Amino acid sequence: MVAPPEPDVLRARALHVSYAGSPALTGVSLDLRPGEILAVAGPRGAGKTTLLRCLSGQLAPDEGEVFFEDLPLHPLPAADRERLRHDRFGWIDPRPRLVDELTAWENAALPLLLGGAPRKAAKTAALAWLERLDIADCAKRRPAELLQAERQRVTVARALSTAPAVLFADEPTASLHRADRDLVLRTLTTAARSHGIAVVLATHDGEAVAGADRTITLLDGRRTDAHREDGPRATRSAEDSRAAGAADDTDTEGQDACSLSV
Repeated sequence: MVAPPEPDVLRARALHVSYAGSPALTGVSLDLRPGEILAVAGPRGAGKTTLLRCLSGQLAPDEGEVFFEDLPLHPLPAADRERLRHDRFGWIDPRPRLVDELTAWENAALPLLLGGAPRKAAKTAALAWLERLDIADCAKRRPAELLQAERQRVTVARALSTAPAVLFADEPTASLHRADRDLVLRTLTTAARSHGIAVVLATHDGEAVAGADRTITLLDGRRTDAHREDGPRATRSAEDSRAAGAADDTDTEGQDACSLSV
């Protein structure tokens, strides 16, 4: 017996966004399942950050809609969207933005502490991710004492500390050298596989794209990948179709409240 496919955790339908009359997104649609890594590729200015901001509820599209677990995102009151971003979403900026007065572990634990988690539990969760990112020895240092790459890894740990349903990573390795970049990408993959975290990874890094389950490509705010489906999700879909005894040749259609304010 073939298990049914997991429901989408995030869906976007025909998103249109313009800035001062200039289109930033034009009819972009996509779907995302739990534990899936979706790369959003394209050159700078292609609309990647705008798309992530729409998907995370930070920016309301001019047209179209985003659904989180079948809940329409943008009709929600602003306070409810902010709560959703805090409780269910994580966000990584291209460059670290940490609280100077806090230590590395306190920065990583900040979403949990602000959410009312006991300090001991928040510290344990934060230290676990700092360990995975190979900076546990930096836990008691403040941002000014850390290297740029270490600060960025603290930012990644902060985004993962709450085990969010969806993690939005906007060029998270842009400021990193190869070894640090590879470590961050491995950690994001581990988070997706072990915790079922869906990852939306905006990047123009070809190697980062290669590690994703699926890729959509933007150019001037439009999808240029013809809504193709590839990777494990395509395999699952094909298996589902064969199990149902039907051939399916149809393509699947396919930074800041998330960076905590303190």
